[in-house]
Amino acid sequence: MAPGPGGLTPVFARGPATAGKTVALTFDADMTADQGPRAARGERFDNPALIDTLRRLKVDATVFMTGRWAEEYPDQARAIGNDPRFEIANHSYSHHAFKAPCYGLPTLARPDMAADVRRAFDAFRTAGARNVVPYFRFPGGCHDDEALRALATTRVTAVQWDVVGGDAFATDADAVAEQVLAGVTPGSLVVLHCTRSAAPVTERAIRRIVPELRERGYRFVKVSELMATTGRDPRADLR
Repeated sequence: MAPGPGGLTPVFARGPATAGKTVALTFDADMTADQGPRAARGERFDNPALIDTLRRLKVDATVFMTGRWAEEYPDQARAIGNDPRFEIANHSYSHHAFKAPCYGLPTLARPDMAADVRRAFDAFRTAGARNVVPYFRFPGGCHDDEALRALATTRVTAVQWDVVGGDAFATDADAVAEQVLAGVTPGSLVVLHCTRSAAPVTERAIRRIVPELRERGYRFVKVSELMATTGRDPRADLR
């Protein structure tokens, strides 16, 4: 999408209530600058069981992936990015903050922000992922007008959320499920995680969330489909 007023990157946080009983589940595949060596020592930042469960339950979803995650797990990035149930969106290259303070994350300098986003898209292409959409999620969700202006040349849409899953560092899958189930309304966009080390109970929570929302009549869609209900073009060219 083209930049909005003032040259700011547009921000999308949920679909309209007129979208009916649709909900977009999104999963952040985080990997920070210091986690490469930890991965080399055997710590797991992927979550293949979660992806398998989404496939088994026939759930469409959007994965917001960092470039470092794609480089560490290229086979998984390619499999996710070539599965018609999923789309890959951009979560930065190495999960640095675009505004300070932001949960203790190191902060990118403004001149480096657009290049960081492009570097992540390059990592997805190198991995062989095809279903890549021009959406970006700020690490930690932290941003301001300066960050939105800095990303305008990348022609991405910034995607936030209206339902926080609360799965980061959670140990109680039912508590995560209940938080999501309590928050979802027609057109909701839910943020969860696809990182085993930091969100170990997400897969179990999904096994409860999906059937209960389906019982309520909800249909699971990707962010691109949810965004299309607003009349926006969900497939703006990557530039």
